[in-house]
Amino acid sequence: MSDTPEPDAAGTLPVSPGRRHAYLLALVVLPFAALGAAVCVAWGRGLGLRDLVLALVLYTVNIFGISVGYHRLLTHRSFRCVRPVRVALAVAGGLALQGPASLWVAEHRRHHKYSDRPGDPHSPWAYGESGLGLLRGLLHAQVGWFYTERRRSDRARWAPDLLADPDIRRLDAAYPLIAAASFLLPAVLGGALSQSWAGFWSALFWAGLVRYAVVHHVTWSVNSLAHCFGDRPFTTRDRSTNLRWVALITFGEGWHNWHHADPTCARHGVLKGHHDPSAALIRALERLGWAHDVRWPDPARLARLTSAPARPSPEPT
Repeated sequence: MSDTPEPDAAGTLPVSPGRRHAYLLALVVLPFAALGAAVCVAWGRGLGLRDLVLALVLYTVNIFGISVGYHRLLTHRSFRCVRPVRVALAVAGGLALQGPASLWVAEHRRHHKYSDRPGDPHSPWAYGESGLGLLRGLLHAQVGWFYTERRRSDRARWAPDLLADPDIRRLDAAYPLIAAASFLLPAVLGGALSQSWAGFWSALFWAGLVRYAVVHHVTWSVNSLAHCFGDRPFTTRDRSTNLRWVALITFGEGWHNWHHADPTCARHGVLKGHHDPSAALIRALERLGWAHDVRWPDPARLARLTSAPARPSPEPT
């Protein structure tokens, strides 16, 4: 697929070789290197409780920032919320180090338009259905597309609403500072709690670099694994699936089949036993009066798109 001209070239912009190589280092090489170093350090010294707690807290903020902020709020407008919450969710998404909000949204909206077809920036079926082709496609969907794709989504085409939003424009402009804070914040907290430089550097490694690498691969597993493995109880035009363990670590994003069946729905886990912490957070914001116009699942649409016996769960969990 990646060798086929995109059907909507007007919606993309060329990426310079220098930027592609920067993506290769920051988004492909660095996360793998951090995970490899984590194995070596854990084997020799172990992971302290303080660093583990800091990493888990930031992991939680990052995953909710991507799933609720970047994805369900900004990309699909599944709900609306008061301005401070909108800004906080966008900042939390930025701290996950997956790019400025407007670019993330532009790429994801293009993915939905061309999902698993020519034009999709990160389909795991890009290189065919053979075993080798699928293996290559999974690597492409997980991280390879950051480097191999020579065109990226044009924000003016795919995210004009965000470019017109003063808050998002400011956050996009401040993204380098947000990225720096993503590493420095846990390091400073680690140093302050331990009252030592050793605590600073240890937290920078575990709650900064390693946490970034884990968040990076966890979230992109939805692009790769949740378009290949799992079940498909809902009828869609693509190969999106529900993959339980991915849903667990992404706070509900792994219930990807329903998401592609009804992209604007605020809840992705709509069947019994499909726990969706991101939907639960949106429900909590709604009950507090901080979120409104929430697009909860439509029973009629759910029944119409179900390709297997479905047992809807009445409340997000």
